[in-house]
Amino acid sequence: MKTAVFYQFVTEVPQAAAIWSTLFLLTLGLLALLVARPERDRPTGDPLPAVPTAREVAAAEAVDLHRYAEEVAVAAAGAARTAQRRRVAWLTAQEEMERAWAKYDEADTAARRFAGAGALPTPCTPHTPAEYAARERYLHRAAMAAYWRGDLTMAQLGDVFAHRRGWDPRRHPVEQEVLLSRAIRDARLADYDAAATRERAAWRDAELAAESARVLTAEAYAAAARLRPAPLPARRAATGVFRPAVVARWRPARAS
Repeated sequence: MKTAVFYQFVTEVPQAAAIWSTLFLLTLGLLALLVARPERDRPTGDPLPAVPTAREVAAAEAVDLHRYAEEVAVAAAGAARTAQRRRVAWLTAQEEMERAWAKYDEADTAARRFAGAGALPTPCTPHTPAEYAARERYLHRAAMAAYWRGDLTMAQLGDVFAHRRGWDPRRHPVEQEVLLSRAIRDARLADYDAAATRERAAWRDAELAAESARVLTAEAYAAAARLRPAPLPARRAATGVFRPAVVARWRPARAS
């Protein structure tokens, strides 16, 4: 039994190997044909893409250059308008800062004057209810006058009438004027700081807008320059003076 199986294996293996070798060779042949002639896979009805000529390429590039130049010119014009608006805004912020400084300087001068007066001894007055009521009325009138002048805000005026944040109506009017002048000076200083912050921000915005406008303007000029035709080479001027060629005349030989 073992001998028969071994004999069958020995006789059938070469046949199977021969069959597989034949199939492998046929497959290689088909692949070689497909690789050698790939145009058969392309449909016969589809035309080959046309290669653009040099003139068509140049025309397409010219169209792109025109479009780019127009877009850059529009962007440069918009950037210039933006830069102008930012500059006007910066000048306005600068004027506001200068006005705020002038108001602070005036308030500081008044506060210094009242501070010198506050160094003097407080006048002695009777501590009666009528005196305290008069002092309260004086504080309210002074605070209202400062509010209508724009020296105090609504919140500060509310603090005065509510007797908050150190506003004591029982103080002497001299002390109240000192405190009021200091409050006005502090408010003016806060206004100046806010105006200075706005001025610095406006200056930065104006500088950025101006730089963007300069860059876009330069790019627009360069794009417009690329659209101009290249100048023809100039002819070289003649260095020497033109002289007509001398034609030799024929003369007969003399008889000897």
